[in-house]
Amino acid sequence: MSTHVLSLLVEDKPGLLTRVAGLFARRGFNINSLAVGVTEVPGLSRITVVVDVEELPLEQVTKQLNKLVNVLKIVELDFSTSVQREHMLVKVRADNTTRSNVLEVVNLFRASVVDYAPDSIVAEITGDTGKIDAFLRALEPFGIKELAQSGLLAIGRGSKSITERVLRG
Repeated sequence: MSTHVLSLLVEDKPGLLTRVAGLFARRGFNINSLAVGVTEVPGLSRITVVVDVEELPLEQVTKQLNKLVNVLKIVELDFSTSVQREHMLVKVRADNTTRSNVLEVVNLFRASVVDYAPDSIVAEITGDTGKIDAFLRALEPFGIKELAQSGLLAIGRGSKSITERVLRG
C-alpha cells in the first residue's frame, strides 16, 4: 500500500462530504486525513483526502468520485510537485522544573506558545508531516496532555490552479 493525496474541487452542497467519505468506506479504505475548506472561488470548496491504498482500487474510487454531480475535478498531488502542510496544537506538561526545556523545544522547531498555565503550555506548529512527528517525539518526555491536529493541506507547486480550467470550461 502507498499513501495518496487527493485534492477534490467540489461545489458547496449539503451532504457532499458524506457521499465522498462513503465511497471510501464502501471500499474498506481508511481515510488517514481529511480537510475541507473554501477556495478562492465563491461556492467552491477543496477537499484534501489522504489514503493508503494500491493504485488500481484508488483509480476505481476516483472514477466513482468523478461521477458525483458536485465533484468538479480531482487531482492526485505528489509530494515532489506539491506543498503539503499540517497544523497542530499540543498541550504539554510544563512545571517550574521543565518549563525552560519545553520552551527550548518549541523554539527549536519554530513553533509558537499560544497559551500558558502554571502546569502546562499550549504550542502551535505548522509544517510537513516529518516536522510535526519530530516535534511530538521531542515533547513526549515532558508529557503530552492533549493535542489537536488538522488534516493535511496540500496545493500544487507552480502557477497552475485546480480552479482555472474548471472556471473556463
